[in-house]
Amino acid sequence: MAAITYLLAYGLAFAESGLGLGMVVPGETAVVVLAATTDSTPLLVLLGVAVTLGACSGDHVGYWLGRRYGDALRESALVARVGRRPFDRATDLLSRHGGTAVFLTRLVPVVRTLTPAAAGASGLPYRRFLPASLAGSALWASLYVGGGAAATMLWHAGEDAFGRAAWLVLVAAALAILPVLGLRTRVPMRPELPALDVSSIELGREARHRRAAFSPLIGDVQIS
Repeated sequence: MAAITYLLAYGLAFAESGLGLGMVVPGETAVVVLAATTDSTPLLVLLGVAVTLGACSGDHVGYWLGRRYGDALRESALVARVGRRPFDRATDLLSRHGGTAVFLTRLVPVVRTLTPAAAGASGLPYRRFLPASLAGSALWASLYVGGGAAATMLWHAGEDAFGRAAWLVLVAAALAILPVLGLRTRVPMRPELPALDVSSIELGREARHRRAAFSPLIGDVQIS
């Protein structure tokens, strides 16, 4: 059973790092799940080794494709499916950082898949590619295998307290809602305002207009 787990971990890591395969196979999630179901430290170490070797092997697929096709790889349908902009970004990082870019982009989605291919197309020597790929793959494996193991430890630590925590959350929610409900029942409804008599407004306007019309006549009348 353990051998099947290691082979599965190797294959998933290979697919995640292989050119184009990482866009289809959820390798990171699968590695976390496999680590979470492993309850032994030596087995976790072996799982990390399998994931490291699988990720590094996936890098080699892109590297040798880049060496084989060179700059023409950018215009291929394979790179177009993943994205030419990430390929250009990987090429730019390689021109600035050399083989270190293979390590630096290991945790960058999409770009990490294309960096080995860009490294091969740029003519990066294999003696510089291999250690960078191994180091980046080990970092990637440590992060996700360690994350799965840590998740399992936290789950076991909080498994007994989960029931009590759930009840505390429900009680806190009830205490927060009850005052609001009580406030709604105590506060009376706002009394309705009396209807506005529009006719009085219209009459007032009409009277003002009449006064304005007769004001010249009133001003001409003189009382003797």
